Amino acid sequence: MAKKTETKLDFGSKWEYAAAPESADHVSIKEEYGLYINGKFVKAEGGKKFASINPSNEQHIAYFAEASEKDVDKAVKAARKAYKEVWGPMAPKERAKYIFRIARLMQERAREFAVLESIDGGKPIRESRDVDVPIAANHFFYYAGWADKLEYAFPGKTAKPVGVAGQIIPWNFPLLMAAWKIAPALACGNTVVLKPAETTPLSAMKLAELIHDSGLPAGVVNIVTGAGATGAAIVNHPGVDKVAFTGSTGVGKIIQKAIAGTNKTATLELGGKAANIIFDDAPIDQAVEGIINGIFFNQGHVCCAGSRLFVQENVKDIVINKLKDRLSTLIVGDPMDKNTDVGAINSKEQLNTINKYLKIGVEEGAEIYQPDCSLPKKGNWCKPTLFLEASQSHRIVQEEIFGPVLTVQTFRTIDEVIDKANNTPFGLSAGVWTDKGSKIFNLTTKLRAGVVWANTYNKFDPTSPFGGYKESGYGREGGLQGLSPYVKLS
Repeated sequence: MAKKTETKLDFGSKWEYAAAPESADHVSIKEEYGLYINGKFVKAEGGKKFASINPSNEQHIAYFAEASEKDVDKAVKAARKAYKEVWGPMAPKERAKYIFRIARLMQERAREFAVLESIDGGKPIRESRDVDVPIAANHFFYYAGWADKLEYAFPGKTAKPVGVAGQIIPWNFPLLMAAWKIAPALACGNTVVLKPAETTPLSAMKLAELIHDSGLPAGVVNIVTGAGATGAAIVNHPGVDKVAFTGSTGVGKIIQKAIAGTNKTATLELGGKAANIIFDDAPIDQAVEGIINGIFFNQGHVCCAGSRLFVQENVKDIVINKLKDRLSTLIVGDPMDKNTDVGAINSKEQLNTINKYLKIGVEEGAEIYQPDCSLPKKGNWCKPTLFLEASQSHRIVQEEIFGPVLTVQTFRTIDEVIDKANNTPFGLSAGVWTDKGSKIFNLTTKLRAGVVWANTYNKFDPTSPFGGYKESGYGREGGLQGLSPYVKLS
């Protein structure tokens, strides 16, 4: 009997992609950006500013104003005035026109926003171009449609705006998170004070320019840049009626304590440690692509990233071998190159955190696997990483790493994998891969996660609600449910 040999494709050393850089000639970046308050770009009180750095090459991008408590106070007062005098009394149909206009302008400037997102955040241009910007524009389109139909969203109830919304967004999806927050708030008749993350303020200030060009009345949207102190000033300001925050669980708990005993409401979308579950009857090749997209999309800087992989025991070897083969094809490098699959880590601090967990994983006894790929000499880079033979007790399994790191565990039965998947302080998302519909429905009812994808992963739509359980936060964003946090019902 002839010996069975494994065959592998060998393309040789000359098989390489030619560079395909995205043009940035159409993008203009100012040397310095101020705050956008009451329809004007103004300097910060005290003149403090900070720099934004390109994470892929460590080059300086621009300076941004650091908003103080006085600046936040001006922004909140401008938002209050606009709410009382202009935006609140405005006919919902007219509000919808402004929101629709913002969406159209975002589409027109899509190429510019895509480049800015990649320069400032380090994500591959393909993701910025094909995912972030289109979905951000679609959120404005979607909620523009709801603006004059709130009586149908809440039948039998009268929906009134909450007032002034203080919104704080993270650095992983700067433009998309801004759209998630601003669009439903405006549709419901609220005004906004938004603070982007200090490492990715560029697209938010470009959004401010777009909003200014749209003719939106002064004070309806105010954007202030700064670090944690600026965010704290927004949360603690007595003129803010509602707080919307996306970020770490630790900061979310601080916000909860800060607003306790006040009349403020909050929506908190916090951390995650999602389970991605593959059964032996799943379409394996499709599932492997879903796993790759689930954890390495945006360098793993995704709160709902499928960072815990559970593989049914009898297909473990084939799944892991295919995963390793697929990892070897991923291109890590220049975010502005259209060939790039994995871009730069957003900041030095985050890279240090990821490296800390890589060390912890090895010390805990997990088997580490990284593909043999070269990394650029400058910038913040991390190889896509697998941790095999991981255990439930490992810190790399229980704690959010927020990077391109996947832990792999096995299971035998459905009950076992449900127990393992739910054994986490988080509950934001999960994924199930199987060809049995009954199995999918069984798991979706038992997995304690706000979003459960079936035979796909990391698919977002403005019509679908998003949010978590447990330490992943509360409240929902997106869809009809995303209107609820921004209205008072009577």
